[in-house]
Amino acid sequence: MGVRGDYFPYGSYRPHQEDMLDMAAACAREGGIGMIDAPTGSGKSSVVSALLNEANGRKVIVAVRTVSQLNTFVRELELVRKKHPNLRYSYLVGKRQMCPMGGEGDTYRVCEGLKAFSSSLMRERARKGAHVPANDKVIEEQIRRQDAEHPLLCPYFIRSRVFVEGADGLRMVPSGTLKSRADQVARTRVAPDRLHEFCKGLCPYEVTLQAARDADVILLNFHHLFNTDIRDQLYQSLGIEAENALLLVDEAHNCGDTVESIQSVTLLRASLDQGMIELGRMRGRVAGVDALLNMLPRVGQFMDSLQRSFKEEDWFDPSTFVRFVLVGSLYQRIDEIVDDLLRAEETYHEAQKQAGDFKESAVERLTAFFYRIMRALDDPAFLTLYRKKGDEISLQVRNIDPSATMKDIASYHACAIFISGTLSPVESYRRLYFEDLPVQTLSLPNAFPEENRALFCAQDVTSIYRMRRDAGNTERIEGYIRSFATLHGSLAVYFPSYELLERFTAGLPSRLNRKQVFIESSSSSDAAGDLREFMSLPSRGEYGILFGVCGGKWSEGLDYRGELLSGALVFGLPLAPFTEVRRMTNQYFKNKFGKEGEFISYTMPAINRVLQALGRVLRTPEDRGVLLIGESRFLETEVHGGLPPWMQEEMIPCTLSSFADEAKGWR
Repeated sequence: MGVRGDYFPYGSYRPHQEDMLDMAAACAREGGIGMIDAPTGSGKSSVVSALLNEANGRKVIVAVRTVSQLNTFVRELELVRKKHPNLRYSYLVGKRQMCPMGGEGDTYRVCEGLKAFSSSLMRERARKGAHVPANDKVIEEQIRRQDAEHPLLCPYFIRSRVFVEGADGLRMVPSGTLKSRADQVARTRVAPDRLHEFCKGLCPYEVTLQAARDADVILLNFHHLFNTDIRDQLYQSLGIEAENALLLVDEAHNCGDTVESIQSVTLLRASLDQGMIELGRMRGRVAGVDALLNMLPRVGQFMDSLQRSFKEEDWFDPSTFVRFVLVGSLYQRIDEIVDDLLRAEETYHEAQKQAGDFKESAVERLTAFFYRIMRALDDPAFLTLYRKKGDEISLQVRNIDPSATMKDIASYHACAIFISGTLSPVESYRRLYFEDLPVQTLSLPNAFPEENRALFCAQDVTSIYRMRRDAGNTERIEGYIRSFATLHGSLAVYFPSYELLERFTAGLPSRLNRKQVFIESSSSSDAAGDLREFMSLPSRGEYGILFGVCGGKWSEGLDYRGELLSGALVFGLPLAPFTEVRRMTNQYFKNKFGKEGEFISYTMPAINRVLQALGRVLRTPEDRGVLLIGESRFLETEVHGGLPPWMQEEMIPCTLSSFADEAKGWR
């Protein structure tokens, strides 16, 4: 495979790595969708080299979820650049992390507003001869005098623009300083945590955006890709024609959750009340506002009617909701409400911009809510539910099916590769994301030496609800913790819920088998501090044992390589609570996929959380570790079949006594 090897930055392939790169290269050549389940150690970041070999002038776009994953690809591209010094790449990690201005409101809105005000003033001054806005005394004075808490001008953006005379008059273009910095970003390695310092008074986002325009590879975060509005605006700004772009999505098991979070909307009573205040300010000026103000109190009455519910979460019928709010209103159909809200939202948003207010308006929230209610009437993928917390009732429309968005993204690009270390079973993810679209799939074996790991599954404990208070089951779980703690090195124990975490750690001493005990805190800052302390122990010749939750702060996206973690014990199968909403979600997928539907929607995400937690241990070929699943259901056919093939083959069923014997001999 000599052509692909031209960009491949290593002297040899890892086991099975060549199969993965061949598949990615074929996808890039022929178009289509590829899904790859590649365990840690497979060298999956090198898929970018296969795409570069087949790019032929097309851009390669890599979507990542976290900055640590972005840094992995930055390291990979730096190795590629040693063979191809002219390779250019840029990253866009999101304005929230990159914006130096701060201020209230959504960062994207703040940026939009500040750029609009700044551009207007710069054009005005340019017409009076100030072609370099950063040197204009009037602009400098206005920046100096503006309210730091509610700014209208962005000095970082202003420094990035100049004006030139053209055939059509004055044009605003990137400044020479911006282009110079952008060229350096595209050609040299500038880590995200050094970007502010490197940009020296220029907008970091503008610098990386400028670098991306001429880059061969662009690294984006998930929201840049999965939020349609942001993606369309970004691609247009960069001049990207998606049909000529090769897409690689890392950590693809998270795509469904990302789509759900972006396309779901929650309406609080406070948002409803604020929305009516905002609409009241437009009364007599915007058509339809009076009709909206007449109708919206019915939404509040609908919320009040749910106060009698004893459930914390439940479904409500969107048809019943629509009939309820239409009664006594001036509307016949919900689409008329949406049309009036869209008109009011546009007017209010423009007034906000003029006033320098960049927060999301309540009118916008109302518009999004009613639009999705309208979708829910015809599309069962949009589930309507309410939540009750104390006296507070909130309404939510949740998109439970990512397939429409995933198919749109995949067909939008010349090719799309979705890859993860825990995309197992890959055929089930294929159905969830792409239904019956043709997709190439590949599941790789574990590339690490089998003798460096031991995988056990306890057949005598479970977290199934009816057994949670069983004295024998509880005693055996505590026994597994004690035996597991005798293993050499630092260790991690994960539970399916915070309730079980608290229950089994309530009486723990500060040290267990001479290992310092760390218990995951609900406070993010405390949890981060404890984690730093835990990870510093091996450098001092000490070890610890951390207790956390599957899907929590300490179980995903962290790299505990080397001596940082020598074993992981996961208790239970972390299934979502079985509420009425969960039952309806399961039923939706059973209607769609038949018997496999409940596994795809309910069991598979729980298995993935277990795999993510276990995956913290073995991060390099030299790492050694013990993996223990404390849950007998992983020996049952359906759950066992959801594990990667290598785990199914290597799993050793055990009891408390047999595991205790094995633990003594493991080093």
